[in-house]
Amino acid sequence: MDLGLSGKRVLVAAASKGLGRAIATEFVAEGARVAICSRERERIEQVARDIGAEVGIAADVSTDAGCRAFVQGAIASLGGIDVLIVNAGGPKPGTFGDLDDAAWQTAFELTLLSAVRLTRLALPELKKTKGSIVFSTSTSVRQPGSPAYGTLMLSNGLRAAVHGLLKTLATELAPDGIRVNAIPPGRISTERIAELDADTAKREGVAIEKIKERFEKSVIPLGRYGRPDEFAAAAVFLASPKASYITGVSLQVDGGMLTSMW
Repeated sequence: MDLGLSGKRVLVAAASKGLGRAIATEFVAEGARVAICSRERERIEQVARDIGAEVGIAADVSTDAGCRAFVQGAIASLGGIDVLIVNAGGPKPGTFGDLDDAAWQTAFELTLLSAVRLTRLALPELKKTKGSIVFSTSTSVRQPGSPAYGTLMLSNGLRAAVHGLLKTLATELAPDGIRVNAIPPGRISTERIAELDADTAKREGVAIEKIKERFEKSVIPLGRYGRPDEFAAAAVFLASPKASYITGVSLQVDGGMLTSMW
């Protein structure tokens, strides 16, 4: 299927690895012109070369300066914006008792303010193109009380705010022709999930293989962790003109892990 993305100008934040890189790679495969960022200049420039992205920009999206550097640098290279993929590394795991004010502030800057800042900076260009925004979030916001998410206190609290933001933006920006959606991943095989599994294994005093086995046998109906390219394919569709009548939705990619109806 031609998703209508050839020549479209796409920004993918935090794309040196994991889900961000997979999404950027899929956009390139669809013929889009892609700008990516991460904190390490040498690494992001190498990733840009490896996947065929047009530009790799050194930028820390947990800071105002980093968000500005990414968006302004991407506009200078691409000439505008048709799609913004809001993505950032996940905040550190921990229960409520583990986390002090500094941990909450760091996560607030990384998870919520990055979404606010990137969106604000990209909006003037997106209004010109009637573009789309996709927030990469987490299925934990749909069932934060699940034991599977017991150590994701920071993610559960702050990504819920991101979802509130996107639902409100979807209504506010609809008259401008801008679509705003979220795509929450479940257990996708990335370094982030490996780190979370390792943290859980350490807390429980078991082998990391036992944690993955538990998810695959008892939590995920499809019986396996997802691949980054499977998540990326859904994200790219949601951002594309083929999803032109979809806005304000949260499309989970989780192998059936969430059991709620809504």
